Amino acid sequence: MARIFRFPDVGEGITEGEIVRWLVKEGDEVKADQAVAEIETDKAIVEMPSPYAGTVLKLHFKEKDIVKVGQGLITIGARGESPDAAEEAAPPLPAGAAPAGAPVLAAAPPAPAAGRAAGGTVLATPLVRKLARDLGVDIGVVAGTGPQGRVTEADVRAAKAGAEAPRPAPKVKSKYDFYGTLERIPLRGVRRATAKKMRESVSTAAHVTHFDEADAAALVSLKDRMAAEAGRLGVKLTYLPFIVKALVSALKLHPTLNATLDDEEQEIVVKKYYNVGIAVDVPDGLIVPVVKMAEQKSVFDVAGEVKALAEAARARTLDMGDLKGGTISITNVGMIGGEWATPIINYPEVAILATMKIADRVRAVGGAVAVRKTLPLCLSFDHRVIDGAEAGRFMNDLKQVLEDEALLESAARAAE
Repeated sequence: MARIFRFPDVGEGITEGEIVRWLVKEGDEVKADQAVAEIETDKAIVEMPSPYAGTVLKLHFKEKDIVKVGQGLITIGARGESPDAAEEAAPPLPAGAAPAGAPVLAAAPPAPAAGRAAGGTVLATPLVRKLARDLGVDIGVVAGTGPQGRVTEADVRAAKAGAEAPRPAPKVKSKYDFYGTLERIPLRGVRRATAKKMRESVSTAAHVTHFDEADAAALVSLKDRMAAEAGRLGVKLTYLPFIVKALVSALKLHPTLNATLDDEEQEIVVKKYYNVGIAVDVPDGLIVPVVKMAEQKSVFDVAGEVKALAEAARARTLDMGDLKGGTISITNVGMIGGEWATPIINYPEVAILATMKIADRVRAVGGAVAVRKTLPLCLSFDHRVIDGAEAGRFMNDLKQVLEDEALLESAARAAE
């Protein structure tokens, strides 16, 4: 019997995905657990395996289409079988349920459909049937919301109202405006997910950004001094792993920056572990994999993990678990350049640190003009949880670790 495989609820709050590539075509034979499509969610690109074997009777979407949880992806059955039978037999989502409900993976066994008695008779009272005739509504296509799917008076009136609702005029997307040619780029994949995440953050958290600057002489010196040791371990050191370890040291003194806000319970939930998200620049947006338990890792461990996570993010091969559990994030804008930035918090976290470019800058030192290597630091925080004074004290402690080579080395080597 032909069966519809619907886009399943894979968890993590994912409600839709984009079909990147079909791995089969109509008429192909597939085995159970064979991958049939690559689907991009806001977390990763995943291969979707078929739950059963048979012939591909119908692909319900084209490549680049957006499919929502619960919608049919592919119909599989016996060769020569009609896919229409499967579509009729497949049980619908419950009346009133959102598409993100539990996915239906197979057609129901032969049984009366919801709202119909044996033999296909619609369940409805004579009064409701008369109302449908008077209003010109085909009761056979009305979804019933009463007991056992019985069609009610309200269902008939709603169907009538829907039929009479004015249809929107088709949208015309111009390729030109008054000044010249336009290019329209679909908001898809990572860019779509990034836009959604950023809007959620700025609409929820009360953003404030604190700017500061650290003398980078100790950081530069320590990185250079530990480079040979890192090389023997097969690790290439950058400044970022040192900043991660310094960040953890400062967070231990200021725990409310390593927290979330439970709006429903009106509680600040302080995390007693340090999972640091690292923003990775990919061609169509940002992905933030997480270095788990950074307090338990040395700077060499962190360096190796950051490199591996960044490579996997760009190749879109990250595991879902790599993107979960962050308690605070770092965005290393300095790799590209710039002096200052106002990073957006990776909600529901309450703080994010932007590190800018380490460079020679003219500064006043001991009453004289000098050229020093400095590191601009930009901390955005949720003012609902963290006050400006606390953010300032946190930055002072972070700078103290970064500017003291002995303290920084102690933090770098710490693996509790």
